[in-house]
Amino acid sequence: QAYMEYSDVDWDPPARWDNGIPGIILDYNINNQLRHDQESGSEEQSISGNGTLGANLGAWRLRADWQASYDHRDDDENTSTLHDQSWSRYYAYRALPTLGAKLTLGESYLQSDVFDSFNYIGASVVSDDQMLPPKLRGYAPEIVGIARSNAKVKVSWQGRVLYETQVPAGPFRIQDLNQSVSGTLHVTVEEQNGQTQEFDVNTASVPFLTRPGMVRYKMALGRPQDWDHHPITGTFASAEASWGVTNGWSLYGGAIGESNYQAVALGSGKDLGVVGAVAVDITHSIAHMPQDDGFDGETLQGNSYRISYSRDFDEIDSRLTFAGYRFSEKNFMSMSDYLDAKTYHHLNAGHEKERYTVTYNQNFREQGMSAYFSYSRSTFWDSPDQSNYNLSLSWYFDLGSIKNLSASLNGYRSEYNGDKDDGVYISLSVPWGNDSISYNGTFNGSQHRNQLGYSGHSQNGDNWQLHVGQDEQGAQADGYYSHQGALTDIDLSADYEEGSYRSLGMSLRGGMTLTTQGGALHRGSLAGSTRLLVDTDGIADVPVSGNGSPTSTNIFGKAVIADVGSYSRSLARIDLNKLPEKAEATKSVVQITLTEGAIGYRHFDVVSGEKMMAVFRLADGDFPPFGAEVKNERQQQLGLVADDGNAWLAGVKAGETLKVFWDGAAQCEASLPPTFTPELLANALLLPCKMLEGQPPTAPQKSSPLPAQPLIQEHTQTDGQPAAPVATTTQTPPIPLADNHAVNRKDME
Repeated sequence: QAYMEYSDVDWDPPARWDNGIPGIILDYNINNQLRHDQESGSEEQSISGNGTLGANLGAWRLRADWQASYDHRDDDENTSTLHDQSWSRYYAYRALPTLGAKLTLGESYLQSDVFDSFNYIGASVVSDDQMLPPKLRGYAPEIVGIARSNAKVKVSWQGRVLYETQVPAGPFRIQDLNQSVSGTLHVTVEEQNGQTQEFDVNTASVPFLTRPGMVRYKMALGRPQDWDHHPITGTFASAEASWGVTNGWSLYGGAIGESNYQAVALGSGKDLGVVGAVAVDITHSIAHMPQDDGFDGETLQGNSYRISYSRDFDEIDSRLTFAGYRFSEKNFMSMSDYLDAKTYHHLNAGHEKERYTVTYNQNFREQGMSAYFSYSRSTFWDSPDQSNYNLSLSWYFDLGSIKNLSASLNGYRSEYNGDKDDGVYISLSVPWGNDSISYNGTFNGSQHRNQLGYSGHSQNGDNWQLHVGQDEQGAQADGYYSHQGALTDIDLSADYEEGSYRSLGMSLRGGMTLTTQGGALHRGSLAGSTRLLVDTDGIADVPVSGNGSPTSTNIFGKAVIADVGSYSRSLARIDLNKLPEKAEATKSVVQITLTEGAIGYRHFDVVSGEKMMAVFRLADGDFPPFGAEVKNERQQQLGLVADDGNAWLAGVKAGETLKVFWDGAAQCEASLPPTFTPELLANALLLPCKMLEGQPPTAPQKSSPLPAQPLIQEHTQTDGQPAAPVATTTQTPPIPLADNHAVNRKDME
């Protein structure tokens, strides 16, 4: 067992990975907000968007990330318009399965567990956690907060927007961030009342423990550059690795440098069993500052120390994480600090001294309660401290005959650039059929809001919320609606505050995928990510689904399923209960394991047409053998031959030619009449089956002679002339069935 390849029921080894088919993708996320200020009379419109344009060629993924914004303000005194559009990143990548790594060329962000991230152009080879079985993978950072009203949440890194979404009033949690960026993320919550919350989130996590005897690594080579694609310094190189020395003990470290900056790091991670897991490391940097860029040519040296800790308390169902406590000496400079100094010709005013993040989760399952707490803090040598905390308590309970009530308490505080912002959000929700009614209270300093709400959802995944209430300004109302469509995801919001403002918001998330096998518009997912194109043989409105809400095929019989994972087994299925009328699916489930960014392709066997009973007879009066397949001109199976040539067919179309297969080849063919009448479809149709050239004149095995039968429509055919159905005139005994009925469609159904 020790020498066997690792296996997991939900994971496929590299030999089964699929690189997909060639194609072009365009993914987008667009937000639009309109606001009317009743006090000043001003009108404001803000449109912003970001996404990815790309192409797939074999194992290669070519990508270009874009973002754009448009802001317009019109009041009694002046009109102003600001707009911006840029391509933030051009890059290509592919999987290296034999190395368990990902190769990236072009513009990228430094991926590192040891050093801070920055933008550069070059190449990197990085061990890819996604290629590991699910139980061995790491996790991405999450962002939690509270929106006081319908709001737009924007997550940026070094000034570039990474994620943007609309959220309704109340607590929010963002968990679908990309893992490729490390360092500090800046979060902006833009309320529809014009107010803004800002705070930073440290993405550091407890370093992984590498499996014994294995090495995980990250290497990069290139030139650092700014967001206008201009180089900042000369060529740099970086390398880091983690080595599993023994079971539960790893050594890790790395080095990074260019001509005037070098840093080296060394650390160790240890699984202490019941005590938890801990990792410690030290980084030493040397920065030679230039003489003519606002510096006097000094050399700055310093150390940075980091410790991380995590423990699961299974006996009390909780988890504590002390992620990334770092203390940096005043003369320590990260590569990111050094590049900022080179760009702006002075040391960053926010030179970091220490930072850390603590999270704690606690479940009280018997009481139906849970608690979550997070706290992060950053201090600086020459600027104000920054901190942020969130506390969430949830309780699910019954009250007499009223079941499944829920209550929650959320509190937050943030300190950013000397400004403090704190608040509390409380809610009580009572079921009302399949929907719920609620009370929500938001308290933020001198501001407060009390609301009564109604929320619900539909079976197709739509969600809505309506609130009316009172705040310090007067009456207030807001609404929020979310729809997962086949072509795009739509979020709509509206806010009104008496004597203050009214606003409307909308966001669209979706994409377009075009391949050699066809294409489709589809709902959104992570920009540029993996997807699956499914084909239903030109049949429209076929409901298909992956892990999420179902979508439907377009008029060409194509649909794209966007919620597909990378390097993990994915299933796509047809909802047989919602197929269009006259459609049948002989293959309703497909499976695939795709590499990152791939456009997978899978075909469903779907036929559309009439359903009928037929009897196939050969020229000598015999029948095709039991189990012979009946296929149409597109090689789709329409049915199987039973005893005495009987076959129940689905998806047949008037005028087409059917072929009957046995012994691994097509043996005979029969033509259907040019039109179908209700009478013909209600009774069995006798189809003479003409042997194909090169086939023996009779079936390979002798069946019983055709028993006489009533109400059989015989379809005759002659060479070069369409055949027409004729009613037989001889009375014959019924074709035997399992229940000994005569062949009649009403009996069959």
